[in-house]
Amino acid sequence: DHAGEIQGLFGPQAQVVVACCEGINISGNFYRNKLKYLAFFRKRMNTNPCRGPSRIFWRTVRGMLPHKTKRGQAALDRLKVFDGIPPPYDKKKRMVVPATLKVVRLKPTRKFAYLGCLAHQVGWKYQAVTATLEKRKEKAEKNIEKKIDKFTEVLKTHGFLV
Repeated sequence: DHAGEIQGLFGPQAQVVVACCEGINISGNFYRNKLKYLAFFRKRMNTNPCRGPSRIFWRTVRGMLPHKTKRGQAALDRLKVFDGIPPPYDKKKRMVVPATLKVVRLKPTRKFAYLGCLAHQVGWKYQAVTATLEKRKEKAEKNIEKKIDKFTEVLKTHGFLV
């Protein structure tokens, strides 16, 4: 239960962006978590439940916040969640919350599940697409590095880059 860390992140005007939600760990056996989410999705209602990892994480955070109050709604409006790393955020510096790392939270012998695999098993159709786009981005970065190597060498010789 990370409610304290989550509420601490949502300061008065803090913008929180969670990217690459498919890499989030959930404590507990994969099969147990899968049965839990399938039971949740089995409910009959007029809405289409979103099955992606980002929406599952968003619902989890919503459960930790007082989302029916103005303050809770404002906090949820400041939270952005994404599958993969979309273009405006792929160039920005990333930050990790150390209190939520698997090494800190789970015992080494405990079982856990990745949210991306879990979402894929319960009906998320875009796991392969997200993985392909991330690989494509990495490949493009390598190609750009090769092209600008000669320019960086010139800048280093003139003392602009260290």
